[in-house]
Amino acid sequence: MLEGLPIDVFVEPQALEMLVVDRIEVQRGPAAVLYPNYLGMDFAGNQSPLTGTTNIFLKEPFPEPQTILDAYYGSYRTFGGRFLHQQSLGNVHFFLGASLEDSDYTNYGTKDSWLNMIDNPEYQKTKFYGRTTWFIDGNERHKASFFVNRTNHHGDAGRPKRGFDHDYWTIHSAYQLPFSETLTAMAKIGYRNYDRSWEEDNYPADLSLREKGGVRQEIIPADLSVAFEHWGGSLLTVGTDFQTASYKTYTDPGLRSVINDANALQYGLYAQEELVWGRTIFRLGGRYAYTKHDVDRLGGSVPEDDSISWNKWLWSAGVRHHVLDHLAVYANVGSSFVAPSIHSVGGTLRSSDRGVPGKDGRLPNPDLDPESGIGGDLGLDWKPWTNLALSVRGFYNKVNDQIVQVVVSQNPSQAQDINAGDTTSMGFELEVQYRPTPWMRCFANYTYTDTEIDNNKDPDMDGAEVPFVPKNMANIGVDMDLPHDFKVSVYLHLAGKIYDSTSKKDRNRFSAYEVLNAYVEKTLLKKNTTSVSFYGQFYNITDNEFEMPWQFQDPGFAFTGGFKLVF
Repeated sequence: MLEGLPIDVFVEPQALEMLVVDRIEVQRGPAAVLYPNYLGMDFAGNQSPLTGTTNIFLKEPFPEPQTILDAYYGSYRTFGGRFLHQQSLGNVHFFLGASLEDSDYTNYGTKDSWLNMIDNPEYQKTKFYGRTTWFIDGNERHKASFFVNRTNHHGDAGRPKRGFDHDYWTIHSAYQLPFSETLTAMAKIGYRNYDRSWEEDNYPADLSLREKGGVRQEIIPADLSVAFEHWGGSLLTVGTDFQTASYKTYTDPGLRSVINDANALQYGLYAQEELVWGRTIFRLGGRYAYTKHDVDRLGGSVPEDDSISWNKWLWSAGVRHHVLDHLAVYANVGSSFVAPSIHSVGGTLRSSDRGVPGKDGRLPNPDLDPESGIGGDLGLDWKPWTNLALSVRGFYNKVNDQIVQVVVSQNPSQAQDINAGDTTSMGFELEVQYRPTPWMRCFANYTYTDTEIDNNKDPDMDGAEVPFVPKNMANIGVDMDLPHDFKVSVYLHLAGKIYDSTSKKDRNRFSAYEVLNAYVEKTLLKKNTTSVSFYGQFYNITDNEFEMPWQFQDPGFAFTGGFKLVF
């Protein structure tokens, strides 16, 4: 989510500039009442908040003007720079920024992989972004804002005619109107444009261009809500939201041919009450959700059924009780529904491309059914001392006809989305945050997830784990403010083994791995609002070149050093 409106789980996190992010709020557990599905018809597919959501908030306001200049150079002849300026003019607060990164990069495929690189896979990425917020009459509750971000990512995949060009636009606007101290209305509308194109060559016969391909997707999300504070901090939220999406994929071997062409519509009505009763907060909400797909072309052909729609009632409930001032227990439960995306149904290839050398992408599956699920969690948050916080959470999710992606072929690199049957995932999370001294902050978290597929019709699939879900995952880190104006951060990420398919007979197993990263910054000058510093980022310090699905491989150790000026 970007300030309450849905975004793509893959694209926007790498397209947005972290310099302008104020905070990221994470909600664990079912969240399908206040937050809708995202009508992503491309790579990530439709995305549901059954197990939680992440909400990104941008910086505002700016009481003092500030400019940030950042330049860096690192491994693979990677160089780049960032610029950000923020200030206010009366009641209008704004920021403007841009960034550029250019790299030769390096081979990220396993030995003899389908990538078959003969040169470095160079790329260039540029970002331009800006936001304006008008605090009407100087009131921070009465405001209008507009944000735009444009990212271009182009380069090649290690051969002359394997170029790619990706353009992403993210636009977000909002208006907040307080009717009174307890009643507030909010209107939001956004625009997301994803335009990806690529080239395919005739390798290994020769390196000439065989064809071009591409995906174009536009999504417009909107939301209108009213929040009413009452009865000692209780909150009633009522609203409606809307999304429209257009999606088209094509190939161009000399004459453009459309593979998929579809439009989608989604709207919802929702209401949620958070009732405060002493030390306890009760939550109950419901959503009516309607989704419709109109398909003009699917997998290169005109479909027999060119329109399909679904309507569902979704619900969510929860309770949080403060046993003590620093000890709270909670429980949540809720439902979800996800229709298959056009990308999942129509793929990027034709059915006849299965197993054909050089035809890399996703195979169609017009027989996909929608999935529905129910999830719940319970846990506790405990802060025994001011410098120590502990969290324990257990979760259980069950999804009927879950849509999962499986690897069909390693070379050519082909995948397909299928209904795996009924799947369950259950486990627990542990988290510790500890500040032993004012200059040191430590954290650690661990997640155990046990997944199982229940499919009595397919013995090879029945009892298998859900693909790409590690049973064990952990993070450990420390941030330190050291003498002589040094800052040091060290983070260790660990992930358990995964499988790339639901087939117990044909799946590939990928071993557990760990990645150790570090960040070091030295401030050379700090006076009033001006600072000058050097920094170094160290990725994969142990040079662990672990193998990933689709014959990808982590390239190993990388370093970036930079210079930052703030004034």
